[in-house]
Amino acid sequence: MTPFPLPLTQLFGHWGQYVIYFLIGVGFGAVLELAGFGNSKKLAAQFYFTDLSVLKVMFTAIVVAMVLVFGASALGLLDYNLVWVNHTYLWPGIVGGLIMGVGFIIGGFCPGTSLVSASTGKVDGLFFFLGALFGVFAFGETVGLYDAFWHSSYMGRFTLMQWLNLDTGIVVVLVVLMALFMFWGAEQLEHIFGGKEPKDAPKWRYGAAGGLLALAVAVLVIGQPSTAERWARIAPEKEAQLAQRAVQIHPGELLELIHDSSLRVIMLDVRSQTDYNQFHILDAQHVQPEELPGLVGTLQAQPANTVIVLMSNDEEAATDAWKFLVAESVPNVYILGGGINGWLDTFADDEFRATHVVVGAAPDTLRYTFDAALGARHPAAKPDPHAYELEYEPKVQLQIKRGPSGGGCGS
Repeated sequence: MTPFPLPLTQLFGHWGQYVIYFLIGVGFGAVLELAGFGNSKKLAAQFYFTDLSVLKVMFTAIVVAMVLVFGASALGLLDYNLVWVNHTYLWPGIVGGLIMGVGFIIGGFCPGTSLVSASTGKVDGLFFFLGALFGVFAFGETVGLYDAFWHSSYMGRFTLMQWLNLDTGIVVVLVVLMALFMFWGAEQLEHIFGGKEPKDAPKWRYGAAGGLLALAVAVLVIGQPSTAERWARIAPEKEAQLAQRAVQIHPGELLELIHDSSLRVIMLDVRSQTDYNQFHILDAQHVQPEELPGLVGTLQAQPANTVIVLMSNDEEAATDAWKFLVAESVPNVYILGGGINGWLDTFADDEFRATHVVVGAAPDTLRYTFDAALGARHPAAKPDPHAYELEYEPKVQLQIKRGPSGGGCGS
């Protein structure tokens, strides 16, 4: 089964993917136009509570998409970790929302709906769209003046589940219930301010609302897959990679990666604090295995040229950490072959290796002793890449990462 999100380039080719994008765009635009989103009067009417079609259509799209996304995730058809979620910059987001909201009220459009209107030949939509383009240009020319604020209050991939500290299924049900209450409230407001009779609305909406709520409850009952369940689905392929040593990189390759200016290398040392204090590679971050779940979002958000290398004394703890991160769909994760012991075997001088080795050391324990806790102050922590001529098979191949999609109202 092809995993979702679908790799359109692999399935349909370079030009075929654009045909898919075109068809989706045409369908989306047609739905917006049929819903009246190209009419500024209809859009502005929501602020006067006379016609709340915009709220109904947009929230219907939101809750249906939410239920389908998490329903597909619950059934194992979709890897939610591969779905791009816009990162939260709280205060810049609030200010931007207020600015766009004021513009929406004054002009009767948001950027997406102005394009729908312009595409049908409406002059007001065209002028609003041109104004939006000018705003983009003006922002790009002035953002340096408030760059610190623009990047402030960063919260990463922050979702309702994290904010409320609730299970995904519970949040899905609560959001659907909130949307259904808003739909009912919208009908009451339209009746009071617009003279519309709720009884004139199509009766099938009750069945649709009930069906949507039933699907949300199903998402709650089934639940989202655990890390162990995600690993079980990919274990045959990934265990084969481990057995073939396709992800265990030679210390020489790691040294080359560290000094490759085109790459961003993140080294995660999952050993005990004591071993880390004794010796670690320069710039390696100490991470306890139980801290890895809190790092997943940060690691997933790294640039596409990022390589993540896990290391333990040998390979056991690093392999366990690798399995966890791979199951959580973190890309470009590798294991330091031979671990820190292998690194010292390669880069420590002959005298140190002869006088500080521990004979008969237990598996995945530090095989060398140190006169003091040197951390990264030992010469082997920062070897000169030009001082060694090592032969090894390069293993690192950057995976293609899924980037951000469009966002905002109707875009």
